[in-house]
Amino acid sequence: MGLSVLLLLSLLCLVSCQNDILKPNAQQIEKLCKDRPENEYFRLSTEGDCRDVVRCDRAGLTGTIRLGGVKCPNGLAFDIFKQTCDWKGRVSNCDKLERPRKALPNLVTDEPVCPDGKLQCGDGECLEKALFCNDKKDCNDGSDENACSVETDPNRSPECDSTQCVLPDCFCSADGTRIPGALEPNSVPQMITISFNGAVNVDNVDLYAEIFNGNRQNPNGCQIKGTFFTSHKYTNYSGVQELHRQGHEIASFSVTNKDDPQYWTDGSYDDWLAEMAGNRLIIERFANVSDGSVIGIRAPFLRVGGNKQFEMMADQFFVYDASITAPLGRVPIWPYTLYFRMPHKCHGNAQNCPSRSHPVWEIVMNELDRRDDPTFDESLPGCHMVSSCSNIQTGDQFGRLLRHNFNRHFLTNRAPLGLHFHASWLKSKREFREELGKFIDEMLARNDVYFVTMLQVIQWMQNPTELTALRDFQEWKEKCDVKGQPYCSLPNTCPLTTRELPGETLRLFTCMECPRHYPWILDPTGDGSAFK
Repeated sequence: MGLSVLLLLSLLCLVSCQNDILKPNAQQIEKLCKDRPENEYFRLSTEGDCRDVVRCDRAGLTGTIRLGGVKCPNGLAFDIFKQTCDWKGRVSNCDKLERPRKALPNLVTDEPVCPDGKLQCGDGECLEKALFCNDKKDCNDGSDENACSVETDPNRSPECDSTQCVLPDCFCSADGTRIPGALEPNSVPQMITISFNGAVNVDNVDLYAEIFNGNRQNPNGCQIKGTFFTSHKYTNYSGVQELHRQGHEIASFSVTNKDDPQYWTDGSYDDWLAEMAGNRLIIERFANVSDGSVIGIRAPFLRVGGNKQFEMMADQFFVYDASITAPLGRVPIWPYTLYFRMPHKCHGNAQNCPSRSHPVWEIVMNELDRRDDPTFDESLPGCHMVSSCSNIQTGDQFGRLLRHNFNRHFLTNRAPLGLHFHASWLKSKREFREELGKFIDEMLARNDVYFVTMLQVIQWMQNPTELTALRDFQEWKEKCDVKGQPYCSLPNTCPLTTRELPGETLRLFTCMECPRHYPWILDPTGDGSAFK
């Protein structure tokens, strides 16, 4: 039994109980939190219903350590290994106080203990600095791969240097709130991005046609646009082809959309390559998207894949990621490039944000303030997807959420406001759809709000242009006012199988020729060459 576990068990005999909640004193908290990551949740007791956990939080200017508590909802229990609430029947570690502690390297010492250019492993061995956090265990105790967060990676990207990071290729600021081009807020367009995740098919194309009806126009006379992070299985590629024809942005959301969050967090370089670049190949071939415009990705479950994901993106010429969440703050954060360090904490995302320098844009997801009455209600955690704001139950509540968060952006630094949806949430209640339509029309009645794609946000940031000149901003004029009929209204219905999914016959809807096999991870073109 580890020393830290013995310490936790001994505390059970020392602390006093009040309302059945353990209350360690300051000295005990100091011991509990020594060498423990701030984002790690642990139990003070294995008694009870397995719902209560705490984490260490350095509060205030004095750096005093306190314990912040979290309680899972009824019917759920906290999985100490996965660090999340789950159905109680699926949690098998309620008898564990903490997850296993990993050996850590000695990165900070009072006196140098290794020669220049080397760092010390947890067991005292000295290795080259470049070997730390390279996804290969080089220390005998493996400690070189156990302190690799944005804050601790010895080879992490440097903090923002605005003299070196200049547009159009690089953008950063110390806290992420600076407006590109040093423009005044009142001369900046308030950009709003509407995005959807998942398959495009008969379940949602009517919703997309209702929102993007061709009659809603931005102040420059161009139709409003959205971004569709498309996954492969169950997608009708004639629908994707039509969205692309209309000028919407198509981006990659993976081939499998696999229902295992840890798969994405721990995915290898090859996993990310097959899932995201493979999905792009499928989109390009079967939706006939041949203009090289699929340049963005979003990770399922927003489970960012760390440096491996972003190395793959750079190698495959993906321009941006849209998966990283910024915590709810007073002033929202502008998108940034990852040449320099992220300007905010790695929030959520299973704490696997990229720590190294990458030539990739991050269209950061600013959390939404979901309080029903922001002037009165107590503080609530923000939500990254509109559909994850679980307290929003009525159209009126949804409307207040939209307008309050619009004001949070518009009245501060006008960072782009992201409204990210699962189509099923909007379709679940007509009042949600009606409220979104009212909000869009209300915004378009102004002359300073634009509904744009993720790519259009980057295009504006690379060439910051004042509101008064936006009618002639050529980057936003492409596919400005699309009319006419779809390229094809009767796609081929291809009943296909693949060796990768034995026993399944899946239909592929495409205006292109049917492939021999159902496209999948090892065979994205469906020609079967991977199995010859």
